[in-house]
This record gives sequence, structure tokens and C-alpha cells, in this order.
Amino acid sequence: MAINTDKNSYTIIFAIAMVVVVGSLLAFTASSLKERISENKRTEKQQNILFAMGVADKEDPNEFVPAEQAEELFKKYVGDKQFIVTGSSAKKTGDAFDIEVKKENDKVKADANYQRKMPLFIGEKDGEEYYIVPVRGNGLWDAIWGYVSLDKEFKTVKGAFFDHKGETPGLGANIKEAYFRDDFIGEHIVDAAGNYKGITVKKGNADPKNVRKDDNAVDAMAGATITGDGVTVMVKKGMKMYQAYFETLKK
Repeated sequence: MAINTDKNSYTIIFAIAMVVVVGSLLAFTASSLKERISENKRTEKQQNILFAMGVADKEDPNEFVPAEQAEELFKKYVGDKQFIVTGSSAKKTGDAFDIEVKKENDKVKADANYQRKMPLFIGEKDGEEYYIVPVRGNGLWDAIWGYVSLDKEFKTVKGAFFDHKGETPGLGANIKEAYFRDDFIGEHIVDAAGNYKGITVKKGNADPKNVRKDDNAVDAMAGATITGDGVTVMVKKGMKMYQAYFETLKK
């Protein structure tokens, strides 16, 4: 008996069947790739942290270390020097790598009394220490994030890496570019009296070569004011959360 494909019931049944089939295929694909996706995220995070402390590709200093070398180099330069900071105290633990800033932010939003867990990585390269903290905020269109490394006196930025989810190409997306992030290197996060100030992405800063390192500011990107303001808030708030703990290390 021929099937009447003109009936509404046929259309509905066909649509349901397709949803079930496609849904099953997507679920199977996601499940089979879950381990690989997790591993890729882990590798990317290691690359980001290393990049923020100046460990980059040997051929191109503006590129990450190769993915296949990330694990080995992370163990070499950071190893087990990973901490979870809560307020003015810190606990050394390998779990620090698994802490996600976004999830911690969401927990704080849901419960004002929640004690935020903040990951801290201490790297060592050429006899110098790098205190690397993750930062996360909002740009013009969506999330922005990055890593900032500080010297052992918690006064000067030694390196930075920024990325975004959907900023405008050629404008806000330029937070990924070397000319922007390199301006942060050497910039002070405290004033002359040692008080925390952070760093402002400042329009009209009139310091295109970033000669002034003690003004707590870098030049803004042309045509990307809102994204620049987002970076300012992200960096200031992100690093400020660690200041109570850093103060204990100065004593």
C-alpha cells in the first residue's frame, strides 16, 4: 500500500524521526570526541599560560609553542607550582589547573557568600619567577579572557595574552595582536606609593610606543573603545582579587 506523503501526520512523523536520528548522531559524535576535545582544551590552556610568561614558538615569538610540546614545556616551566587562592591564603594543588574562571564567576553571582577559588600558576624561566593569573570579562559582543604574568614583587607585568569569543575583526579582535598585548609588558600595576591601580586601556594616552611604564595605562585601540574598556575592567578586577594574597608574600 502506497504511503500518502501529503498527509500532515506523515510530515509530523517524518520530522520526529529525523530529529531522533540527527540527535542520536550528534550525541554519539559529541561522546566519541569528548576526550579529544578535553585534551585540546588542556593543551590550549597550557599554551596560553606559557605564552603569558614568554615561552613561545622558537621560530615565531608571536605564536604558541607547538601543541605536541605544550605538556612537556608546561612541566618544565611551571610543573606543580599551581595554587588555588582564596582571599589571603593559598593551597598548592594540581586541581588549580581545572578551575574555570567563568564557573567561579557564575557561582559568585548565584551566591554572594560563595568563596571564590582563584587559580595561580608560578613559572620560572631564566632564573626569574612569573606569577600568572587568569582574567575574564566582557567585550563589546561577548566574553574576553586572558592571562597576565607579574614579577615576584607583584609590581610589574612581565607578559600577557588576550583572546575573545566574538569581537569585531580589525577592531576589538585586535586584543589578540602583539602590538596591543606587548604594551602591557613592563607596565606597573601600582602607583609610586605602592598602591594597587591596575592598568587602564586609555583613549588619548598619547604614548604610542608605551615609553611611560609607571602611568598605569596603555594606549587604546582605534575604533574599539568598548572592547578596550572591557579589557580595563577585566585586568583591573582580575588582578585585584589576588592582591590580598600577594600582600602576604611581600611580608
